[in-house]
Amino acid sequence: MSNAPLTGVTTDRVVIVGAGLGALYAALDLAPRPVLMISPEPLGQGASSAWAQGGVAAAMDATDSAAAHAADTITAGAGTVDAGVAEMVTAHAREHILDLTDLGTPFDRGPDGGYVMSREAAHSVARVVRVKGDQAGKQIMQTLIAAVRATPSVQVLEGTLAVKLETSGDTVTGVWIERSDGTTDPVLIKAPAILLAGGGSGGLFAHTTNPPRIRGQVIGMAARAGARIADPEFVQFHPTAIDAGEDPLPLATEALRGEGAILVNKDGERFMPAIHPDGELAPRDIVARAIFRQSMAGLRPALDTRKVLGAQVLTKYPTVAEACARAGIDPVHDTIPVAAAAHYHMGGVDTDAQGRATLGHLWVCGEASSTGLHGANRLASNGLLEALVYARTCARDISAHTPAVEDAPLVDIAFPGGGAPLDAASVSALRNCMTKYVGVLRTHEGLEEALSQIARIEADNADNVTFCNMTATATLIAAAALMRCESRGGHFRSDFPEADPDQAERTHLFLSDALIVRRAISTE
Repeated sequence: MSNAPLTGVTTDRVVIVGAGLGALYAALDLAPRPVLMISPEPLGQGASSAWAQGGVAAAMDATDSAAAHAADTITAGAGTVDAGVAEMVTAHAREHILDLTDLGTPFDRGPDGGYVMSREAAHSVARVVRVKGDQAGKQIMQTLIAAVRATPSVQVLEGTLAVKLETSGDTVTGVWIERSDGTTDPVLIKAPAILLAGGGSGGLFAHTTNPPRIRGQVIGMAARAGARIADPEFVQFHPTAIDAGEDPLPLATEALRGEGAILVNKDGERFMPAIHPDGELAPRDIVARAIFRQSMAGLRPALDTRKVLGAQVLTKYPTVAEACARAGIDPVHDTIPVAAAAHYHMGGVDTDAQGRATLGHLWVCGEASSTGLHGANRLASNGLLEALVYARTCARDISAHTPAVEDAPLVDIAFPGGGAPLDAASVSALRNCMTKYVGVLRTHEGLEEALSQIARIEADNADNVTFCNMTATATLIAAAALMRCESRGGHFRSDFPEADPDQAERTHLFLSDALIVRRAISTE
């Protein structure tokens, strides 16, 4: 193909936006159907999946059951979980663990060959399958990447970023991509089916555990194309990010608390037992708010692993040990300072039981989607599970509704010059705004201020499509939070601190609805 700049190409390949667990798993399930993956970084880098420490929730023990797992999911979701989705996802959990095992994932096994299970917050039993203590995401990703690299039908365009969906009426016909450093103008790829698997929104907040590029762009891109969004106000803040000045903040996995680690403040006071009967293993939103309040009071909360793990923390949880070492913390002898940080977005592109968005030829899986599984508060380690289940569901639905193709030429793109990278100061202003006003604790006045600031920052960057994807998602989160005048799960309003039974339902809205809310504030 000529190296002359192109404005667009057409392919018979299914285009997958993203390169995390959901994207890789779907690409493998689609094989031998030709696939094109849009990966902003080299495979394995920059995906939230690779950073997941806890593992995959699944009822693998004979004393456990999918029904019990579903019940815990529904309870943790604070009244807005789709029970049918919870039952379906948990029923399929075991088969995906076995499939990953067959692919070569080195899950931790006991002397009897059984899977080693960890207990995490709001689970009634230990049911989180792990790898080397805290390396589940990394190891699963390495296994899937090796499998994808060995699959001829999968083409990966590394260093590329999806920025806009092309539509005809209510149907998606293609996706615009550019170099991920923002130094080129976009090129249109027309394709028979688009699967969005590009992550969540944690990086929209100044304090986050997500990789730097995960800032709501995929959700915003779909919303700007006209897709319906569900539950955007529900953001989960992980209570135990290691508070040592890094951006993003390293994660101290919940499995540490499952082992018996406790939370204390600078005075050595253990504060969780007085807040919830489950103490450190209370639902994440409760622990996150407790951590946040300790921080705001200047009491410097910390995770204490010394008594329960001692020197074992260095070998059983190498990722945590490495993060502590970078910060000059000795977890064998010292407590680990922690803070609440944006970790997982329960909201996203609204999808049906087959992973279809409200726009034709568009499917979504993983954190960019909102399936109804998580409700207002995701049960720990259900994120990777949902990505696995819906990646396969989407892949099979795409195959069923897209003409069969045995082969397709490799997509060869020469990007035209131009483009402009994101303005770092504007990104920082947006992230600080989200943490200050749309973070762990929210108020009417703060959310209105957030929407006003988002509008101003967006106006200053109106020519940058990637930035506008970010501000679209930020607008959806803040507007939905303003509209929900109660506290539920990951959404807590200081001015409405109690749950309202009449609001125990999911949120569904379009970006146009959120913009009406935002514009109303600017005219007040």
